Order: sequence, then structure tokens, then C-alpha cells
Amino acid sequence: MPEEANQDAMRTPATSEKTNNPEQHAAAMTVVNIPQVNEVQLTAATGGAELSCYRCTVPFGVVVLIAGIVVTAVAYSFNSHGSTISYFGLVLLSAGLVLLASSIVCWRVRLERKEERRRESQTVLVANQRSIFS
Repeated sequence: MPEEANQDAMRTPATSEKTNNPEQHAAAMTVVNIPQVNEVQLTAATGGAELSCYRCTVPFGVVVLIAGIVVTAVAYSFNSHGSTISYFGLVLLSAGLVLLASSIVCWRVRLERKEERRRESQTVLVANQRSIFS
């Protein structure tokens, strides 16, 4: 009996409401143009925030880490090892640690880039100074 109900549900109706009218299809379709955005436009729109990922992830990482510590402490204070809340606390704890680690990595990469730019500019200055005095 349940198999007959499934078979009835899978059958198409005898009268089809589909039409092959191209005007109806043209009216139903809408075309959306997505503009291409380059780095300059992105920087102008965000105020340069895309280059400071470590500044954003530190506060979120700290909040998630604190929430993970609290949830894990509550879960283990009730001796609910292996329960959903203890797993949730461990996931929050690890997510907070990952966010903080990623912010440290972004910060170090940015420092290295900044030092590299300084070295390049100092090299250019020293080369210009040598050409002036020669």
C-alpha cells in the first residue's frame, strides 16, 4: 500500500501545464550583470580593511575562545563527557585557537612584507646616493 502511494506521487499528471511559448520563457528569464571589481576599487570600498585581516580575527578569536572555555567548563563540571555540549565546547575552543593562530600568521606576513618594502626603498636610496657622489 505505501509503495502504491509513492508510485502515484512519482507519476506526471495526464494534462501537462507546460507550454512551448518562447515569449513566456523570455519574460521569465532575467539577466544580471555582475561587475568585475579590481583591487583599487575593493580598497576604496572597504577603506583598506582587506589588508588587515589580523585586526578582525583577533577580537572574534578571543570571543570564540572564551565561549569555548566557558562551554567546555560547564560541560565537564556536570560530568557530561562525550555529550553534545562538550563536543560543542571543544569545537568552539579549537575554532578560537585557529582564529588566533591565523591572525598571528597574517600579522607576521604583513610585518615581513613591510620589512621587505623598507629594504627595497633603502636599496634604492643607497643606489641613488652612490650615483650622486660618483
